[in-house]
Amino acid sequence: MNANLATNAYAKIGVESSLHAADPHMLITMLYQGALLAIANARNGILRNDVPAKSKAISHAIRIIGEGLQASLDKNVGGQLAQDLDALYGYMCIRLTQANLKNDVEALDEVTRLLGEIKGAWDSIRPVKEVSLSAVPQQPVPTSKQPALVYGRG
Repeated sequence: MNANLATNAYAKIGVESSLHAADPHMLITMLYQGALLAIANARNGILRNDVPAKSKAISHAIRIIGEGLQASLDKNVGGQLAQDLDALYGYMCIRLTQANLKNDVEALDEVTRLLGEIKGAWDSIRPVKEVSLSAVPQQPVPTSKQPALVYGRG
């Protein structure tokens, strides 16, 4: 087994293990991370004039955004926020398609910035893990139900 195959197999096992252990909030975080990594790979493909790598990475990013993030939105419960995110994800997919057609690094950078801002906001509302009430009898454990309202298939 060559080194690349071994590395890919190890990475696949790591990702699968993470998926099984992840809560719904963490799954969305992983989608953001995957999309950002795919866009970085596309950027590198453009800079190296590696058209197949660029195209594959952009296609991967579009699938993560469209079939992962956008498809996971619960537009019935998430209200205007879910509607706005849906429109923004659609815009990002259009910009990624344009980047693929025109080798447009600026379009990739724009989507990276947008995704980074949304990911930062998402990370800031990470639900607090439950703590034994006997450990903190005077203080209620704060929880956030907001993420479940926007991303409803968790």
